[in-house]
Amino acid sequence: MLRVFRTADTETLNEIAEETRVRKVPTYVMLFSMGSQFDHLIVRELAKLGAFCVVADPSTVTADDVKKVAPAGIILSGGPASVETEPPPFDEKIFDLGIPTLGICLGFQMWAKHVGAKVPPSEKREFGVHTFTISADDPLFAGIPRETQVLHSHGDAVLPDSVITVLGTTDNAPVAAGRFKHLWGVQFHPEVTETVEGAHIYDNFLTICGISERFPAHNVAEQKIAELKKLVGPSTPLGVNKKVLIALSGGSDSSVVAFLLKRALEEMPRAKSRGQPFDSAQGKLRGVYIRGIDRPDDEAYVRTYFGKEDWIELEIADATALFLDALRGKTAMREKRLAMQSVYRDVLEEKIKEFGADFIAQGTLYTDLRESGLGTATGARVAEIKVHHNVGITFSVPELRPLEDQVKDSARNIGREIGVPEDLVLRHPFPGPGLVVRIEGEVTAEKLAAARAVDGIYIEELRKANLYSTVWQAGAVVTSSEHTVSKGDDAGMGHVVALWAVWSVNGFTARFAQLPYDFLGKVSRRITNEIREVGAVTYRISNKPPATIEWG
Repeated sequence: MLRVFRTADTETLNEIAEETRVRKVPTYVMLFSMGSQFDHLIVRELAKLGAFCVVADPSTVTADDVKKVAPAGIILSGGPASVETEPPPFDEKIFDLGIPTLGICLGFQMWAKHVGAKVPPSEKREFGVHTFTISADDPLFAGIPRETQVLHSHGDAVLPDSVITVLGTTDNAPVAAGRFKHLWGVQFHPEVTETVEGAHIYDNFLTICGISERFPAHNVAEQKIAELKKLVGPSTPLGVNKKVLIALSGGSDSSVVAFLLKRALEEMPRAKSRGQPFDSAQGKLRGVYIRGIDRPDDEAYVRTYFGKEDWIELEIADATALFLDALRGKTAMREKRLAMQSVYRDVLEEKIKEFGADFIAQGTLYTDLRESGLGTATGARVAEIKVHHNVGITFSVPELRPLEDQVKDSARNIGREIGVPEDLVLRHPFPGPGLVVRIEGEVTAEKLAAARAVDGIYIEELRKANLYSTVWQAGAVVTSSEHTVSKGDDAGMGHVVALWAVWSVNGFTARFAQLPYDFLGKVSRRITNEIREVGAVTYRISNKPPATIEWG
């Protein structure tokens, strides 16, 4: 997780000074993380622009702390709190320091209320993409078209008055952007890809802050390999590398972690064993694939790309019976996720002991941490969107999560840098709890078989129609609804299956993919003809936000 600035003590001041020295930049931006799902995207966007960003805890940092460290600019992110009903922790004297400040969504609402504007709950909330119209010239929007697409996700509104200069509007937000002296604010999220000019807006803000000297982006993959070498390498020059067990799913994230470990182990100095050359990678990395709630082709991908390699040992663990037993009688998505997580943890713990592993590695992304209510550790409230299988569990050995500061697109880029096969890199994301979250109600053997069969048909047809690579993720849900079935001369009831597909970049936001009707019709016919238990097929057309990508 990201390091967080909490107070301006001597150690912290020295750390910041060292960072600016190494990066050869005189100053930086301070980001107050208010609990938004998009906080890390702000850090990444600033890094792309060459700006150093220090993440700060709004519950502990005071105006005096900020004066001591003297950032060139301040950003307040969005968050789940409301300035009216749940004011977040923050020293509002920071707003009076005269430092250029950009408030995003909640951050805008916070300073707006501080300067005297009204910020009530809005009668018309805004979620998803809207047209933003610039109504006044300002450096924040220099070089940006008068109308552009932005992504909103807020329920409170900043009302227009004589205090704030209105810089832009959308249909439901009379103050979609505003300014008061050195304070700027927007009700949308410039850090997400759906905000077309988002990078331009952040670049303009850096210019407002006077940040002209930028540092080049470093090689993330090589940095992570170096960090892993320090952890899994021998404690002495002639020692033995440590053993790592990795949870392999057949997806891109765990595959990238496996290849990072491969590089880390291969680049170790070759140790000697009884006078003979010793292969430092051989026998030190074992991958465990857990069968039971997986997609039809996951195991095939794992066997193809890892089953015959000499740098990793592959083991298949069949936990189907364990999963079904743990899930029996459970109907709520959260309790099903927790039940799956328990089995997942127990299977891996058993394999840790069998292998004598020193570490357990997982393909955990920042997205997983953030949706689980973790991520940047500050005093701001963070909403738990859903329980992730790889977050919040403990093992008997330390955990390696080299991708915990990455999102899907950046993790894929790391994979490409280190030679992960493109077939693995471009596989659609698949939830850790697997088909458990693609089945409404209790998970039974019959529903599990139906969900796997539906997924197989859907993905197969997407590939045949050359649509698989055009969507970011696609899936199908066996819902708890039933539909009257008329097949031949017989009648009965069958499951309603909901298909969905989305366009996205990193999974933080998404739009439903507008798949051709003739394609959907073909998939529907195959599913209802080939899977006896299915009675009807529907297609979901909701975006994220407000919906999440996975059903539950």
